[in-house]
Amino acid sequence: MIFGERDPRLVTVRRGGTLQDADHHRLAVWAADCAEHVLPFFEHARPSDDRPRHAIELARAWARGEITMTQARKAAFANAAAREASGAAKQAALAAGQAVAVSHVPAHELGAAAYAIRAARAAASEGEQGRAGRLECRWQRARLPGEIRELVLDDQRLRNEVCWSVFDC
Repeated sequence: MIFGERDPRLVTVRRGGTLQDADHHRLAVWAADCAEHVLPFFEHARPSDDRPRHAIELARAWARGEITMTQARKAAFANAAAREASGAAKQAALAAGQAVAVSHVPAHELGAAAYAIRAARAAASEGEQGRAGRLECRWQRARLPGEIRELVLDDQRLRNEVCWSVFDC
């Protein structure tokens, strides 16, 4: 697959793809799980900044049908929090921003997972980064719902190189 070419399995049926709403919601919840798992790295560094946590909450609210895609998409403010952080905290905030963006573009699920792996790597002591990244990747895969497992794993395989090869776990 060429970078930028959209996989129809990650495009909603309303936009000409094959992704059903239920699986789109599952992708959003899984992405929120990935981001939330590394959120402590951000909250420890910036305890008074709740933008990434709020973005994750909105991703889940969208998946439950409580808010619209437009309302969820406006939560990109988690990325602004990333600009004010560094290291693992920055990567964790970026994961949260990607998680809430799944409501608008399902393929952002991979961004949430990739940034979470990068956060785990960044938080690890020298010499342990690779191991920490693999453990995070395995944690994520263990939580993949069966209905979307094959889709996500295939997406990881296809876009691993674009995602800093973080999905070699």
